[in-house]
Amino acid sequence: MDIMPGFTLADIETTGARIRLRHGGSGPPLLLLHGNPLTHVAWHKLAPRLAKRFHVVAADLRGYGDSSAPPEESDSSNYSFRAMAQDQVEVMAKLGYDTFFVAGHDRGGRTTHRMCLDHPGKVLKAAIIDIVPTLDMWAAMDKEAAISGWHWPFMAQPQGFPETFFNAVDPDWFMRKKLLKLTANLNHIPPEIWSEYVRCFNEKTIRGSCADYRAAATIDCELDTADLHRKLAMPILVLWGANSSVGKRFADPIAIWRERAEDVRGEALPTGHYVNEEAPEQMLDWFLRFFG
Repeated sequence: MDIMPGFTLADIETTGARIRLRHGGSGPPLLLLHGNPLTHVAWHKLAPRLAKRFHVVAADLRGYGDSSAPPEESDSSNYSFRAMAQDQVEVMAKLGYDTFFVAGHDRGGRTTHRMCLDHPGKVLKAAIIDIVPTLDMWAAMDKEAAISGWHWPFMAQPQGFPETFFNAVDPDWFMRKKLLKLTANLNHIPPEIWSEYVRCFNEKTIRGSCADYRAAATIDCELDTADLHRKLAMPILVLWGANSSVGKRFADPIAIWRERAEDVRGEALPTGHYVNEEAPEQMLDWFLRFFG
């Protein structure tokens, strides 16, 4: 089955990585970024429909999916959201776009946040899905959050430690345990998409994703702290799952994002964490109004 009918599969070399993506459609450029432990095919329900109005680019983050995972630097800086954002800006430039729309879920949302900070002249509008800023996540890491969100502190452990554990388990088993922690069931994931997620949970993506979480506990916090005085000027759409950890742990995500951006709108949707797969109709409606 063609996961995204009418889309072209491509690899684009950036300064620091090789990025795998699918792109298709015509109209204004719209970049879609996924979360952990998924890949760009997480947008399979939305991308073909958005392609009727936009040139949609769905890309794997550095270290995820079929994008490359360069050796981790000693300070994890080449897996920071700054590095990941730079990859995607270069991807869009090589596709011919100096300015574009962007939407990111989970780690893709954090990459989007950093992209807006580092490249404000390139991002016209941004949608950030089911996250609060990284500093706020760490600040709220109490006992309950540390147990339910165990992967944040675990994957941030020194290089080699979490990777050894992940490489020792069956990928299908782990993916089910990981995703069911954040959603009621897996009925929203078709078998061919599930197979892609399981296929991509391998040594390379384990290494890359752990490096991502180490960066989020170190250099990303340093970069975000340095930028606390800045507010994003471009319009920001914030959507989250009412039953996700964001929906349960944070009373007012919109208010949190209004501390970081001047123009914020959005709402909770009746989902768990995987909003774009669990509520594609509501997200499509929001995207068409916001980006259209």
